[in-house]
Amino acid sequence: MAFLEFNNVRIAGMSAGVPRNIASNLHPSKDDNFSNEYTPEDFVKTTGVLERRTSNTLTTSDLCYAAAERLIIDLGWERSEIEGLVFVSQTPDYVLPATACILQDRLGLSRECYAADVSLGCSGWVYGLGEIAGLLGRGTIRKALLLCGDAKKRWRISQGLLRDPLFGSAGTATALEWSEGENGLRFHFGTDGSGYDSIITPDGGSRSPFVAESFNFEDIEGKQLCRLMTRMKGMDVFSFGISTAPKSVKKLAEHFGLDYNQADYFVFHQANMKMNNMIAKKLKLPVEKVPSCMYHFGNTSSASIPLTIVTQLKDKVEQHPVKFICCGFGVGLSWGTVAFETNNMVVSQLVEVDDEDADQKYVV
Repeated sequence: MAFLEFNNVRIAGMSAGVPRNIASNLHPSKDDNFSNEYTPEDFVKTTGVLERRTSNTLTTSDLCYAAAERLIIDLGWERSEIEGLVFVSQTPDYVLPATACILQDRLGLSRECYAADVSLGCSGWVYGLGEIAGLLGRGTIRKALLLCGDAKKRWRISQGLLRDPLFGSAGTATALEWSEGENGLRFHFGTDGSGYDSIITPDGGSRSPFVAESFNFEDIEGKQLCRLMTRMKGMDVFSFGISTAPKSVKKLAEHFGLDYNQADYFVFHQANMKMNNMIAKKLKLPVEKVPSCMYHFGNTSSASIPLTIVTQLKDKVEQHPVKFICCGFGVGLSWGTVAFETNNMVVSQLVEVDDEDADQKYVV
């Protein structure tokens, strides 16, 4: 069973970067690919997403870079001390090389730095924590960065310029370090690959390469999508989320002998309001323990958990020790839950990134 425990590791800080541009779902533009089943008002009521941050220029690495730069400064870390970097995203800069390599150079980290990409979505932050904690757990690497997020650019195609109104762009940085005596992090992970096509971009990989027909549009659950755009089996994903997340929290607590009710906050992947409300209800959690940021930022994939902590809990986390249980779930299908405690964690102010801050050095 996929239970992992890493002691002597602490989360030292978090930060987040988002595009400065705000898109409103109550006043959609021609760029927004709304389902014909909803009015804008119904969409906001159903999903809980009023607005989100968008850009046609900024990449995920631009947003993660901005977040990491701010966090490194706020922590007072020397760049030469950072020996590990893991980048988690479904929207890398290139098919290859790994975006982590680009970020190592852009951030001015040592050439002795471990750098790797992880291709995961909504569960990605928790999986990334496991990757970093594993690197730090033996004490040979002392400081590392986890950079997570996705940037959803609009499609430049003949039918129009389309963007899914559920998803926003964000990049986050989480700093971890070896700290002897810390209780560390406890994990439960799971995967059900039989649901691989529940959330999928059909074309563009080696199994189903890009062809001219990849641009042909079809109606998928009320949206016009081509095979180079991500599609989702909505009810399957909804059922998966509301059943898997509560079970994972309970399994984690049972395995490690924890009373999950003693946690101060439960931060779930920001999928949609209805799903997260049902998860909280199944766990009998009071609303004040379940913060959310999706109203203003939408579903930001692997960035959603740290983005929620940065934007909703900054003052509380900086002033007091806080016990967290966080759960990410989605594409794969995969899920991960982590329990950890923070103490004197640095949380940077949200970084708003302008389109002109996209780095052109790495454009081929």
